Parts: sequence; C-alpha cells; structure tokens
Amino acid sequence: MKKYMLQLVVTMVLLLAMVPVSAQNYATHAVKEGETLKSISQKYRVTPYSILQANKEIKTADDVKKNTILIIPLNGSKPAETKPVTKKEEPQEEEVKPIRFTRHRVRRKETLFGLTQKYNITEDQLKRYNTRLYSETLDKGMVLQIPVYPEIDPDEEKELDFEIYTVKPKETRWSIAHKYGISVDSLLVLNPELDKNTNYLAAGEELKLPRPKGDSLKEQKTEIFTSYTVPPKMTLYSLGREYGIPTDSIVRLNPEIMKEGGLKEGMVVRLPKKREKGNEVNTENYVFYEVKPKQNIFRITQNLKITRDELFRLNPALENGLKAGMVLKLPKEKEKELEVKNALVLDKINLVDSIDVANRPKLVYMLPFRLDKVNVADTQKAEELIKNRRDLAISLGFYTGAMVALDSIKKLGVSVDVKTYDTQLDQAKVKEILLRENLTGVDAVIGPLAAGPLDEVAVQAAAKNIPVIAPIASDSKLSHSNVFFSVPQDVVLRDKMLAYMEKIHKDENVIIIADSTHQVAHDSILSKFPSAQIAKVIDNKSLHLDRFLVQLSEEKENWVFLETDQVNMVSSVTSILNSANISRLDAEETDKQVKVRMFTTSYNGAFEDEAVSKAHLSNLKFTYPSFYRETVDDTFTRAYTKKYDGLLPDRYAVRGFDVTMDVLLKLAYRKNLFETSKYIGLTEYAGNGFDYYNDWTSGYFNRACYIMEYDDLRIKEVEQKNDSKSNL
Repeated sequence: MKKYMLQLVVTMVLLLAMVPVSAQNYATHAVKEGETLKSISQKYRVTPYSILQANKEIKTADDVKKNTILIIPLNGSKPAETKPVTKKEEPQEEEVKPIRFTRHRVRRKETLFGLTQKYNITEDQLKRYNTRLYSETLDKGMVLQIPVYPEIDPDEEKELDFEIYTVKPKETRWSIAHKYGISVDSLLVLNPELDKNTNYLAAGEELKLPRPKGDSLKEQKTEIFTSYTVPPKMTLYSLGREYGIPTDSIVRLNPEIMKEGGLKEGMVVRLPKKREKGNEVNTENYVFYEVKPKQNIFRITQNLKITRDELFRLNPALENGLKAGMVLKLPKEKEKELEVKNALVLDKINLVDSIDVANRPKLVYMLPFRLDKVNVADTQKAEELIKNRRDLAISLGFYTGAMVALDSIKKLGVSVDVKTYDTQLDQAKVKEILLRENLTGVDAVIGPLAAGPLDEVAVQAAAKNIPVIAPIASDSKLSHSNVFFSVPQDVVLRDKMLAYMEKIHKDENVIIIADSTHQVAHDSILSKFPSAQIAKVIDNKSLHLDRFLVQLSEEKENWVFLETDQVNMVSSVTSILNSANISRLDAEETDKQVKVRMFTTSYNGAFEDEAVSKAHLSNLKFTYPSFYRETVDDTFTRAYTKKYDGLLPDRYAVRGFDVTMDVLLKLAYRKNLFETSKYIGLTEYAGNGFDYYNDWTSGYFNRACYIMEYDDLRIKEVEQKNDSKSNL
C-alpha cells in the first residue's frame, strides 16, 4: 500500500506542476517605514477594511508595521497614479435572471433570430451569456449557452392588483404559492430579492403577491359549479353567506331568480363549488408537492399514495386542470410514507438514469498532500511520513477513491474538468492558491480538511456562489451558507441512536457510565430513559466496581451506555461487562443470571483501539451510531483493487469515492448543487450516505447515518433508514 501511495505522491507532483496560473486580481505590498493602513489603502484605491479582510492575521491598523507583507485586493483596478475620473452611472432596470442554462450546438443555416424564436429569448439575452457573439458571427458547430428563464403563466404576468403579504410562522414558499394559486417560479419573479439558492422564508418577511380575484361573473368563468336545490325558508342572503359569495353574483349566475320574483323553494340554481374550510395552510398541517412537466393525475396519485377524490378535495383548483409548477397540499401524515425535505415531497429520482451528458462538471480538489514534506527521492522516509501523518493518510486514501469515482463517471458518459491543489495543511498556502487561481466557473470545491483553510476557501467561494464540500468536517465555528458538511454532527448520530433504542426498549435495566466530558450524552440518555441508573466514575477515568455490580439486574437484561473517549476506560469496562456475561453463561443452570449489552451514543477512536478486545465487543453485542458502514458495494471494491493491483480500499478511499460520486452525479443531473439539494433526498454509495438539509445561513448538514452492531466478530448494520430508498 505504501508503494502505491508513494507513486500517488509523485503523480500529484506532476499534476500540480502542470496547473496553469490565472491572471492575478491581487498585489502584494511590503510596508515601508511611515506607511499606515490608511495611506496604503489610498495608494491602491481600496478600503482599509478590504485589506484587513484579505489579511486575516492583521487584526487592527496598529498591526501594520514596517516590512509586513500585505495582500492587496485590486478588484481589477491598479494603484492610483492619476486622479480618477468618475462617471455617474445611470440607474438600470432590475432584470429577471435565468434559473438554469442548456447547451445548443449551432447547425448549418441557423440564425440568431431563429435561435431566439426557438428558445423564447431575446437576442440581447443570448449575447449576454455568449459574449463572443458581440464580435463573431454564428458558425456551424459553435456551442452556445442558452439561458432558461422561469416559466410564468400568462395570467400571472399581467399587472394585476398586488398586495403585500406578511409571512407567518411555519409557512414555506410552497404553502404560500399554494394559497395564492401560483407557481414557486412566479413567486420568485414577483420577489426577486428572495435567495434562489435556498428555500428560506423568515416569519414577518413581506412578499409581493397577486391580489385574489374578485367575485365578478367574468372572473368566475373558470369556477366549477354545482347544482343546488333550494330548501324551505332559504333566502338569498343566507345562501350567499353559506357559499361565501355576494347575493348579486347568485342572481347573475341564475337570471331565472328575477323572472320568478325571487328565490323559491325547490328551485335548482347554479352555484360555485364550496371550498373546503380546513386547517391553516402551513407546515404544521400539510406537506406540499410541486407538479412537474408532463405529469398527469393518475401518475401523481400513484406516486403520492393518495386517492383521486382526496387529492381533489384538498386541492379544488385541480378541477380547472393540472399545470406544471402548481403546488399541491397533502396531509401532514404523508411524511411517514413519502420522502419529505423542508415540507416538500421529493420525487424518487434515479441519478444514474437522469444524467445529462451535456453537463460537464468543473471540480476542484484542495487537500493536504504535503508535497513540501515528502521527498519522493527518499523512499524510506517518504513511506515513514505517510505512515505517521494522519492528514496524509486521509488525503491520499481519499484521493485514490476519488479517482475511481472519476473513472466510473467517465464510463457513464460524463466529462469532468478537474484541478487539484496541495494545501500543505497551511492556511497561508490556501490563501496563496486562491489569490493565484481563478475559481470562476467552478461547480464545486472538495476540501480542504482543516477548519482554518476550509473557512478561507468557503468565504472566497461564497463570493462566486460556489459550493464547498467538507470531506471530514461536520460543522464550523463560522456560518457558511455554501458549505456541505458531509459528516453528520454528533447530535444527529446521538438522536438516531436514542430513537432506535427507544423503539426497541421494553423493560430493560438501563445504566449510564459517562465521564465528565460527555455530560451532553449523559443528559440526552437520561431524558429518554428517566429511570436509568447512574454508575459512579472515579477520578473521571475508572468505574467504581462494587457499586456498579450491585446495579446490574439478574431479572432483566442490562443495557449499559458507555460514554467516554478514554481507551483505558473502554478497555476495562468492556472487560468487566464481558465477565458478567460469562458468569451468566456459567450460571445458566441456576436461577440467577446476568445478561448485559453495551451501547454508546458517542462512538470514537477509543472503541477501535487495539487495547479493546473485539471478542468482548462481540459478546456484548456492542451497538453504536455511525456515518460509515462496512463496504457493501462490491462494484467499487472490484474497481479499486483492479486500479491499484489488488489493494483493498480503506475507509478513507471509500469516503473519497462516495463523496466524489455523490457530487458528480448530482452535477450531471443538474449543474447547480444548491438547486439539486432541494429535490434530492437520501443517496447511498459504497459505505456512506448523504441526506443534506439546509440550515439556511449556516450551511448544508448531512443527516444520513446508520446503527451498527458487533455480532459474531463482525460489524453489521442493524437498522435501515425507515422505508426510504436511495436515489441511485
């Protein structure tokens, strides 16, 4: 394995040496005596704040001292030498932006006019996103980027009366679109200030929406009517109140009322169908589904597992016909049967079958290969370094798996542009790469590993609306709306474990062993199992054995939670519990038997240490939550061993394959990871699953995880994720 890792390092040297250098938008400046932050900013025509932002190590103006090297963000400008001439800009009309792009290869005899007619865009819109058309003629074979704008119902485009709507708690874009009978695309057009990369709505936020239509006969032409037989003593006023329409509208719909001298008993009149008076339309009462193009009622009822009558009862507007973009409401209970994200029902999308080969993802890897430390000429030292440095083991393992994913996606017909950079586990190096290289056009950045460099890349990428995938991080101290944290947070793993145990719990005797650093886990377990006993821990590192043995039950099965990251404590407790189980086996002929199982909600490296007996863990049926499961995809394993001459992939290689394959399949489906994340639920690969939810300003967090159990010296998955299926 070391041999091939070393070969990979050599390959990385060659790859990185061939990376082209882009035009710089920054300059460096060595501070001279007498210069201040203000004088330097004036020289380069930038603000002092922008200089501080580009030099995170400089906290205040006082830190700018002689011989300090500063990075100056030029933003396309040059240092001031002459007095700049300013030109007053004329206000421009705000334009609707494309929601996505398609590609078109120009055929013989095609013209600009013909293309604008075909794609329903203007010549100016076509040239704006294909700037070479300003100076070049249209030629056969030329590949153009065609902007696709939101589809808007012609009725919704008219300048009707609008009203300002204040968003209520637990309302979503889908629930409001349903309430007003418009598509979500139309909602975005009317409110261009809404972020198109998220679905976030804040309670109290004000939206511009079309005022609901009145009750004139002309406006009621699309209403569905019903026949109504007038009962005794019914008046026009009472009938109007019951159906929620004015009396003059009833008379206009039924002219015979005037001919007969008023409303008469037994008269059959035509009235608009009653609208259902249900719960308030929000995420507390309903989930929502957005109708896709070419869908029909039969297919929707099949997919949503609902009867036609129920669907029409909840959505009376369906009587007027099904339209793409229409938002349907469904009972809240459907969450249990369907895959739902942020109150929106997701379609089952097979990503492999949904690949658009016209999409050509552009991917950047930023990992610490430590080419500054590895001397490939000295094989022995290089192998020793790879063996002892965890960052190198993760990076090289991850990248070997990623290259198998790149091979796999290529076989599916998708071309990928890839650039790889060595971050050297150094934030300054990352800053240097970002200053030198242009990320414009990049679809996703995978990496870096460490928190500081990750924050640096996230901030720079956010300015260009580029998603960043954190390979091993679950969170950040900073808020990054563009970061996908691929490792689930501890609270997600803990909640998954406790929900599983709560489901299978009967009357077992629960005991908690937790050191002081795991108080959160201790409190969470106790909240689920209030009658649990607390074992005494001495000096935060060992178990008070006599007291603990008394707590073990001979009548019930004992469930022992062990919450610690200390190897010695894990080793000693598992040994004690295993002895209790052995005593039970010896005492099977007697009335007194002790049965013990061990669990944790905080799985960590201490449980994998060589000092901990795997046989003991197996005897105790040790169960824990994990974001990683044993590799089950033989296709990946075969591809990996073939590529690397018989080597088996480690967990880092599996993760590299899974993270890369997930990103590439989603980009091949729709070339916008933010957009795709709205509609794609759980995806699973060789050993990892991904189910991102958007925490708005904080980023995208993975909540896919598994319950694992030691059984007969093997580790197996004991619970599948509800009944949901992967999108693969």
